Amino acid sequence: MSHSHHMVTNSVDHSSTMPPSHHHPATSASHLHGGGDGNMMMMHMTFYFGFTNVELLFSGLVINTAGEMAGAFVGVFLLAMFYEGLKIAREGLLRKSQVSIRYNSMPVPGPNGTILMETHKTVGQQMLSFPHLLQTVLHIIQVVISYFLMLIFMTYNGYLCIAVAAGAGTGYFLFSWKKAVVVDITEHCH
Repeated sequence: MSHSHHMVTNSVDHSSTMPPSHHHPATSASHLHGGGDGNMMMMHMTFYFGFTNVELLFSGLVINTAGEMAGAFVGVFLLAMFYEGLKIAREGLLRKSQVSIRYNSMPVPGPNGTILMETHKTVGQQMLSFPHLLQTVLHIIQVVISYFLMLIFMTYNGYLCIAVAAGAGTGYFLFSWKKAVVVDITEHCH
């Protein structure tokens, strides 16, 4: 199959001003990206520890010094901690905002042919309520933060990856210890 229709010939020689292009960026450790203004940034495709020309989420937010990396590390660490705290806070708000509780009883076979009554508690909340609206807004914030943390990790910068992981771990450690876990030993379907 001919791919000649994809080729564009140009009489200007860019070999001295443009870096060589790679048709398969997955085979190299990095590739170039950037806008049409000639401002090209190197995007690493493997983990590295560096603090120059590290683009952080937005094109204008570029880390170039050790101090800027230290500040970014602290900021990313705190963002990851906040993300974990937000998850736990949303669970607590959900428990507090549950308004309708309904008990359902149903007969189940017991030992020696007896019939036992098993009671299930159903908890819910109203869709058009302030608690549900608040949960929705907090959910949107949580999703956006989670994508920011994912994109930060995808810079492959070792310092920033450590900040994400350490912040998430610290946040879980600080906020999740109060989380009540109820284990139903009669539950067989997981």
